[in-house]
Amino acid sequence: MSRTPVVGGNWKLNTNRQQARALLTALRASLDGLGGVELVVCPPAPWLGDASDLLDGSSLSVGAQNVHAEPAGAFTGEQSAAILAGTVSHVIVGHSERRHVFGESDETVAAKLRSVLDAGLRPLLAVGELQEEREAGWTAAVLRRQLTSAFEALDGLPEGFVVAYEPVWAIGTGLTATPEIAQEACAQVRSMIEERFDATTAEATRIQYGGSVTPGSVVQLAAQPDIDGALVGGASLDADSFTAICSAVAEAAAR
Repeated sequence: MSRTPVVGGNWKLNTNRQQARALLTALRASLDGLGGVELVVCPPAPWLGDASDLLDGSSLSVGAQNVHAEPAGAFTGEQSAAILAGTVSHVIVGHSERRHVFGESDETVAAKLRSVLDAGLRPLLAVGELQEEREAGWTAAVLRRQLTSAFEALDGLPEGFVVAYEPVWAIGTGLTATPEIAQEACAQVRSMIEERFDATTAEATRIQYGGSVTPGSVVQLAAQPDIDGALVGGASLDADSFTAICSAVAEAAAR
């Protein structure tokens, strides 16, 4: 089965409004119409409306970096999937910073995932291990725990579902998992999805790699059989770098 790779740009807590609008304009100019790859731009929440307007009619989609599990209520400062619907098409769920900086549990991530799916939005479900977990040989166990919890209440996955494997030790550190390490972990994720659902679902699921992705590192990563794109952090804030990454992924998919 041929999977269309997906590249997401996670801007995290960066850009003011002027910078965001300039970057969005530059990305549309350089990436609109790029074939063979799905592109998702995830600005900070205040700029999601601008992103929706500036990318409207282009081949670039807009994603939110976070979501609240409840559809509505007295949750000051939060935004639900129901609120995001119509402005974004994608939502990052379970990013390592949400898990390890803000203390989101596997159960919280699972609730957020269900809310995103219920609203008809497309999640980018992030999973991955800490450095000490990898050094202890627990990578597979951590991935299984996170995926088992996330999928517990689901009967199936929508076509084109995206999992982002992000080794926490490689996020924002400048360290990148070798192509072999990344491929092994992504293959494990695919195998676990097959165990939980079926082979067809596993084969259709797209698995991104995330962790200090650069134009240089993405070439070999994108060539791996179980890696279907990238979730990009710092490099997504530079239009030239992000364009180079997206182009490299598209070229790898065409081979």
